[in-house]
Parts: sequence; structure tokens; C-alpha cells
Amino acid sequence: MFRRKCTDWLMGTLLLVMLCFASAEACTGVRLMAEDGSCVYGRSMEWGAFDLKSRVAIVPRGYAFRGLTPEGYNGKAWESLYGVVGLDMLEKDVLSDGMNEKGLTVGMFYHPGTAGYMPYDSSKAQETITAADVVAYILSQYTTVDEVKKGLEAVRLVAVVEEAIEKPLDAHWVVTEPSGSSVVIECLNGKICFFDNPLGVITNSPSYDWHMTNLRNYVKLTSDAEPSKEIEGLELGPLGGGSGMIGLPGDFTPPSRFVRAFAWTQTARPTKDSNETVYEVFRILDNFNLPLGSAEGSDREKVEQKGMRSSTLWTTAWDQNEHKLYFHTQHNRRVRKVDLNRLDFSKKKIWYITLDIKKEQDVKDITPSV
Repeated sequence: MFRRKCTDWLMGTLLLVMLCFASAEACTGVRLMAEDGSCVYGRSMEWGAFDLKSRVAIVPRGYAFRGLTPEGYNGKAWESLYGVVGLDMLEKDVLSDGMNEKGLTVGMFYHPGTAGYMPYDSSKAQETITAADVVAYILSQYTTVDEVKKGLEAVRLVAVVEEAIEKPLDAHWVVTEPSGSSVVIECLNGKICFFDNPLGVITNSPSYDWHMTNLRNYVKLTSDAEPSKEIEGLELGPLGGGSGMIGLPGDFTPPSRFVRAFAWTQTARPTKDSNETVYEVFRILDNFNLPLGSAEGSDREKVEQKGMRSSTLWTTAWDQNEHKLYFHTQHNRRVRKVDLNRLDFSKKKIWYITLDIKKEQDVKDITPSV
């Protein structure tokens, strides 16, 4: 009896630990290339504690920015060289995902317990930005991965407390250009690090190089079915399709999602152009939709889930060659489009598009008339 109670306690404890890890962070990003060389980057946005109230933000050319520091808005000053479209957070001018008019994309992903920013030096405030500034800074200033790498050498990235979560925003970023070249940017131990991203995949903690090492544990994964084996005169075969993927991790943790994102992108169907690739990006990212309360922010200390339907708040697909944003949301799975080619980037201020005019599923009744 004692042994059974101990076993039950141990299993309960392990389950609790697994659930805690599962709720730590959950955004996933992928990049796919079409046969004609066009590139589509997409990502899911998970946040389980409260609605981030994202909008599509349109940033004009010539818009004046000022970086945030622990002292306030006395950081690096710059003007937007390129028009930018992004999804913001908390109805602030903080972009979490976006593309500029030249087709460069940047996605910000949660990086708790791993991000280690530079110490703040007030004498170098004019070189300083914080994590919340990075997406807007890169997209408004650069057009290629190489430009981004060179430009960030002159920037100091520091921690600033975000009042909504009552702590600094730990983040890392993926930058992708229309050629498909991609890099992950992380601030580790006070130094900005760049990791080439040939797989076009990103999740969350730990560091990107750790995830790449972890992939070596899954080198036997394949889309091919396992062959039948004869044992003691019996022929044993797979029970069904998918036997080549036996061992693929299925939990919500960042390492497991990284492996799954790698597996699904490497076995994606061939697509002839960016229009068809957008379909495939959404199909892959649908594998990462999470139920309410199973994503980052869901530590139960500050939970305001009223009106929410999912921890996956929205999903984007950015056509980097045609310069178009596609997205759907937790409220409405209908895919919507914003064409950057038709936007006026000469306006004087940032303007916005509401993600959901009505927070309900768009359903078309096709019942035939009698």
C-alpha cells in the first residue's frame, strides 16, 4: 500500500511538472520555400493569460521612433526608411511580427530564462533600445539579413520592465529575407548573438544552438513507413500510416515543438508558388493550435481570459515576394489579407486595422433550397 501511494504521488508530481513546462511558452514559427523560389514565413501567437488585443499596425516611411530605456524614452532615435506592416500587442506601438515593403520579415518570440540583456549605461542611452523596440527597428531600417547583422553591432539591447507582465520582456527574434536566408537573434549573457537558421524554424527557450543539437536525437525520423519484420515465424507490420514518425514528441514544450516544426516543414508537400505555399504554412501551423490556458502567461497569477477562445490568439503567413499578409484569429478561422502594395506609406502617423470586426466565426450556410 505504501509503495502504491508513493507511486501515485510520484506520478502526480511528474504530471504537475510536465504541465508546468507545457504552459511555459508556446509560439512557433516556420519558413517554407516554393518551387519558383518564393518564400513564405509564418507563425502562431500563443498567450494564455489574457488577450494581447493585437491590431494590424501600418507604419509609414519617415515615422520617428525613440528607443525605451530604464529611464524612459531617452534611447536611440531613428526614422523609418521603409513602410512596415506588423501585428502589435496591448494596443501599444510594440510589434511582435511584421514585414516591410521590401519583403523582410521579423518575428519576436518569448525567450524566458534564457535571454540575458546588456547592462544599462546611461552614458550610452542614445545607442540603446529594449526588446519591445527590436521588430520595429529592424523592419524600418534594413532589407537583408546581412544589413541587420551589421546594424545591430552598433545597438545596445537592455532590459526594461513591461508593466503588463511586471517583468522585462524576454525575447529572441527570427529575421527572414525574401531569398529565404534566415537568422535567429538572441541576447545571451549580455551579448547579441546571431545563429544562421537554415531550417527556417523557431520556438522558444532554450537557446537556438541547443535546439539544433537536440535535433540529433531524432535523426531516425522519416516520412517513410517502417517495414514489416518476421519474428519467430510471425510477420509483424505497422498498425497504420505514420510509423516512420514514431518517436516524434507530442507535448507543448519548446524543444518538442521545435522538433515537430522541423519534421513537418521537411516533409511539406511541394508547392509551385507563394500562393500555394501560404496554404501549406497554415496547414503546418494548425498543428500547434493550443487550448486555452496551455501557453505562456498562464501562470495563474494574472489571468483575464474572459472572451478568449484559445491560447493561440492569431496565426500569420507573410508572402515575402508578393508582399502580402494573411492571418486568421482565435475568433474567426477565415483567412484575411492585407496587400502591402496597395497601402499608402506616406502618411504621417501609424494607423491600424482591427483583426476581428466581429469576434465570431464567419460561417457560410450552403444548405440547398427545397
